[in-house]
Amino acid sequence: MARIKVTIPQHKHFTATIPVRITDLNYGNHLGNDALLSILHEARMQLLNHFGWSELQIGGASMIMADVAIEYKGEGFYGDVLTIDLAFDELNKYGFDITYHVTNQTGKEVARAKTGMLCFNYTDRKLMALPDEVKAKIETKAG
Repeated sequence: MARIKVTIPQHKHFTATIPVRITDLNYGNHLGNDALLSILHEARMQLLNHFGWSELQIGGASMIMADVAIEYKGEGFYGDVLTIDLAFDELNKYGFDITYHVTNQTGKEVARAKTGMLCFNYTDRKLMALPDEVKAKIETKAG
């Protein structure tokens, strides 16, 4: 069976640190897949806030998630502090991908993920073009 492979770009735009809570554990006593997706959402909110944006206000547009891919690389446990390197990648007419490289405090890789984010108008329920000012800010802030 083919496996999902998430490529992490060389650049990054922001780093978030988020602890694994006891409520993030599943019956295997490690970080659950649903909890990891919530942690990625928090990291994305921190990234957007870092740029002065939110999912509902990004240069006059809002954001909607088109897809998500997660490649699990290792376990996360209660007490771990996850470091999540985020990068905007694959900019296109309607949005971009955000990549997430998740490691624990020892540097062990926990996961790689990607979310496809599109610009959306929630009033008209339609896709919007990626605002030029957003594209320009992303392209000049890669580190």
